[in-house]
Amino acid sequence: MRFIKYGFWLTFWTVLLGFLHYTLPQKDIVRITGTEIIRADFSGANRIFYAQGDHGNDATVVNRDLRLINTVRSGGREMVYRNEDTGFGWPPYFKLDSANLQAQAQDAQSTRQAPEWYALTHYGWRSEFLTIYPNGISLRPVEGPDVRLIPWFNIIFLTILAAFFWAIWVRWRRFRQARIDPVLEDAEEAWDRADARVDETRGKFRRWLDSFRSR
Repeated sequence: MRFIKYGFWLTFWTVLLGFLHYTLPQKDIVRITGTEIIRADFSGANRIFYAQGDHGNDATVVNRDLRLINTVRSGGREMVYRNEDTGFGWPPYFKLDSANLQAQAQDAQSTRQAPEWYALTHYGWRSEFLTIYPNGISLRPVEGPDVRLIPWFNIIFLTILAAFFWAIWVRWRRFRQARIDPVLEDAEEAWDRADARVDETRGKFRRWLDSFRSR
């Protein structure tokens, strides 16, 4: 029973943390090397990792054009981002300006010899195996690759979320101590009394049998 309990909570927290890491906004300092548009098929297992086409277009098609933003991070690692509208669906970024962001990214391209650095806000994961890309949300210029960005939104959101779970846990603990624990204690005491009566009855029965054997 203990292993089932630990397994449940381990699965719960793993799923929750993975969901938050995928959904919450992240900022990368990047140098934009180019943009492109590819024809992508969304009928495979990676469909859930993509948002939708431009808001107002048909969202039921299984293949469509996908905007990509090619970048290099400050450490030299290449990273490719997709550029899709989220519309009014999930996650709730209400992004409706993918075309504008693509034009901004095209205008922000720079070379290794004369780099220009940008903070690119995004959500999602990059996986070469699943062919998925994080979705770019916004782009703004920064002074250089060593600029420190503080994720204020994530700090505030996670603090509120932690307070929410703490409040639920405290109320559950009080409810358990006030309502559940006394019932369990009464049931345990009743079980002990019943077990004692059974032992007493068993002892009387054994003594009764012994009385016949001694005759």
